[in-house]
Amino acid sequence: MAARRGFTGRLYLAAVLTLGLGPSGAVLAAGGACERIVVTGNSQYPPLLWVNPDDPKRLTGAAVELLEMALEGSGINVDVLHVGPWARAQEEVRSGRVDMLAGAFLTPARLAEMDYIHPPYMEVPSVIFVKRGKAFPYSGWDDLRGKQGSSLVNNSFGAAFDTYAADHLDISTVPSIQQSFELLLRDRADYVVYERHQGLALAAQLNILDQLDILEGSLINEPLYYTVSHNSACNSPALRAALTLGVYRMVRQGEPRRLLDKYREIWAAQFAPIPEEEPALE
Repeated sequence: MAARRGFTGRLYLAAVLTLGLGPSGAVLAAGGACERIVVTGNSQYPPLLWVNPDDPKRLTGAAVELLEMALEGSGINVDVLHVGPWARAQEEVRSGRVDMLAGAFLTPARLAEMDYIHPPYMEVPSVIFVKRGKAFPYSGWDDLRGKQGSSLVNNSFGAAFDTYAADHLDISTVPSIQQSFELLLRDRADYVVYERHQGLALAAQLNILDQLDILEGSLINEPLYYTVSHNSACNSPALRAALTLGVYRMVRQGEPRRLLDKYREIWAAQFAPIPEEEPALE
């Protein structure tokens, strides 16, 4: 029976390769790269990524437009889907059901599951958020020992911090960073570790900016990469070459910084108060 299942599986794989279809439904072009790649990422990552208010099934942000620009002229179309929380997004890419992550720090675990596209397209600063009035002396990671931290489940802040945190710190993880901030403001956590720009953007949306502080000196800078799943049917030398050349070109032209500023304004405008109309003069 086991041999029969293996034979059936090989027939299915042969059919998939013959038709050029992968888990994402992508079709292989003549050059070996897929004509369509499915991408996802952390939906709580403005201004780089967030749920498109006009189409909740998709993500928008600077990382989306940058990827589209990097692949312009390659014949590869980009479809950036919202598949759920960050942990679910990573699992979908690990499995190959989704081809790419639109932003990930480099970790040993991910290296075993994904190809990283060089160069990184941005450096992202992460910081320690605390409740206003509850700041504590901080000169390094040792000062977080004995305190209760909170962050997003399956999030990374680089291999060095991740290793130190696993060995020495008590950081509970939750499905959304909003929950982390709620724990902090209810005094059920002493600090929240998260990306600086993204944390501030989400705090502005939640109208809690005036209730938070950032510990001075707590900056952790990590390069951010696009990644392609080892299990993606679209993962080919042709795709990786198109991505590498395109991202290199965009970084050289300064596009990541320009797009970051552009989408920071777009994100902020979503929550700006609508001006009241002045009464018409009679």
